[in-house]
Amino acid sequence: MNNNQFNLDMSLEEREKRLVEMHDEDIDFSDIPELDEAFFKNAKLVKRQPNTEAISIRVDTETLEWFRTTAKNHPEIRGYQTLINDVLRTYVTHQINKNNDSQQSPT
Repeated sequence: MNNNQFNLDMSLEEREKRLVEMHDEDIDFSDIPELDEAFFKNAKLVKRQPNTEAISIRVDTETLEWFRTTAKNHPEIRGYQTLINDVLRTYVTHQINKNNDSQQSPT
């Protein structure tokens, strides 16, 4: 399977089905650089903001269980709530950067 078998007109379900059926050896990594010593020498740890606020939200059971299991199975993660916050922080940062990029690009 190659990337040409995916297009924007496909439904989410069809793309998901094709991804599930894809073999590891079919993934094209040619545009992803290797992470070598130079990368890690210059890498910076991104720490979450220390200011947090306790809230109560409803999360579907499967999603919450995924976060709990993932945090439990990875000792470097300081708990499922921290993981949820880090995922949300990453999403927000990406959206802010995306919006800033689109405002700077000429139309």
